[in-house]
Amino acid sequence: MKRRLAARLAGSVMLAAGTVAALTMPATATGSAPPETPAATTQLDAMQRDLGLTRDQALQRFDQEAEAARVEQTLSQSLGSTYGGSYFDAQQGKLVVLVTDQARFDEVRAAGAVPRLANFSAEQLNGVIAGLNARSADAPEAVSGWYHKASENSVILTTRPGSAALAAQFVQTTGVLSEAVRVVESLENPQTYAVIGGNAYYIGSGSRCSVGFSVQGGFVTAGHCGQTGATTSQPTGRFEGSTFPGNDYAWVSVSSDTPEPLVNKYDGTTIGVAGSTEASEGSSICRSGSTTGWQCGTLEAKNQSVQYPQGTVTGLTRTSACAEPGDSGGSFITNDQAQGVTSGGSGNCSSGGTTYYQPVNPILQAYGLTLLTQ
Repeated sequence: MKRRLAARLAGSVMLAAGTVAALTMPATATGSAPPETPAATTQLDAMQRDLGLTRDQALQRFDQEAEAARVEQTLSQSLGSTYGGSYFDAQQGKLVVLVTDQARFDEVRAAGAVPRLANFSAEQLNGVIAGLNARSADAPEAVSGWYHKASENSVILTTRPGSAALAAQFVQTTGVLSEAVRVVESLENPQTYAVIGGNAYYIGSGSRCSVGFSVQGGFVTAGHCGQTGATTSQPTGRFEGSTFPGNDYAWVSVSSDTPEPLVNKYDGTTIGVAGSTEASEGSSICRSGSTTGWQCGTLEAKNQSVQYPQGTVTGLTRTSACAEPGDSGGSFITNDQAQGVTSGGSGNCSSGGTTYYQPVNPILQAYGLTLLTQ
């Protein structure tokens, strides 16, 4: 079954409709074209290009990561309060599961994962993040965000060079479990990816974002792309709900175009969406956007809080896949599983950088939407 998934990704493709998550509509031709990017003829090609893998290695990764996601879903529930998080280890080709009780190691092994002893449970670490979120307005300007890094069994707080002591002092004042926090100096300066003139879907007078995933009646995208009630063209639609900051998600109803369960790979082909099973930390991931096309990277961490200039956004996922202005709202996908919509980040696709996405399942839940799947 897993090999069939990889084969499907390698060879079963359909013509793209001209948007990121495909809608039956004319391809747009107005506005300036986004910069050209090297075409990836299949998702495997993009993985080889962006992650330095051979074709056989990419095929193997697909299978291993799909299994890791399945095991993570099971063990994160069965281990209860002893669960310390998990991540995909590319060297071992397996999911590593952290537990606070060594007596649960056999249960982890029986599920096909590698156990590792943890100092803190995932519940404790996510509690730290919740505590920091509650005090985000008091964070020093130098602090750019914080996130749960499962592979380090800690919460990482990023701050500008020379401000580590100030950031550590902030952590102490919040009353969270400070020994679970590691302060890291970083040049990151997160920004939402701007809505710019061009093609893809337009908001209001002509600014541009990218479609995320098709749902019944429309599509999901980033909240900072438009406010509730804003209208869109190409496709014609309306923002039925939008939240930003706090979260960064929205959904747009379309009036005449037909949503399809596809994601554009910007090489004349699409990839089908089969579901929305959440990928593990360490998994490979690809994204689609109307500026930089199809780009891949690694899922680096979950439950990231980002200090954007407009306010704090919580619950994002951190990746190494690059993006640029106009890619906002576009699709993040692993294998054939929808992951989320592009929010923002630092850097670009020339020098590299960090990109964050809003997970898709909370969007579906918030608005009672049904993801379209094949």
